[in-house]
Amino acid sequence: MADTLYCYVHPDRATTLRCNRCERPICTEDAVRTPTGYRCRNCVREMQKNFENAVWYDYLAGLLTTSVLSLAASALISVISFVSGFFLWFIVFAMAAGIGTFISNIALRAIKKRRSRWLFTVTAAGVVLGALPVVIFLIMTGNVFPLISEGIYVFVATPTVYTRISGIQFRR
Repeated sequence: MADTLYCYVHPDRATTLRCNRCERPICTEDAVRTPTGYRCRNCVREMQKNFENAVWYDYLAGLLTTSVLSLAASALISVISFVSGFFLWFIVFAMAAGIGTFISNIALRAIKKRRSRWLFTVTAAGVVLGALPVVIFLIMTGNVFPLISEGIYVFVATPTVYTRISGIQFRR
């Protein structure tokens, strides 16, 4: 008869599961399903650390790059929005996705494709930060159409930058 295994985190729980990396027994509460099987939380944490290779200056480079490019894009969108009206919003929606892709490609070069969960967030925040001066100016002048265009730009470009820099893919 085989010996009963107990979870290494919860010694009072019998289990038949083992981490497929370190072979320690784990209960279903501590098991994390991965594409290669179940792993304990410690092994999953160790594997995640391997993918985070950003250095301190990547945060600064990513923030500055996305902020400056977003400021330029926001200014361009607001100038275009002064000329046109309602139908321009559809064009701004399409432009924002393209601009977000462009900004993310430049930012990826600036950070040398290094990765970190916080780096993705900082670069996406740079898009919002870059658009902020233009938004404040438009609020102070009371221009509604360009302000709505800026909102569309930020709403579309920010997640575009985040997903492109983080490597999230929606299609294969």
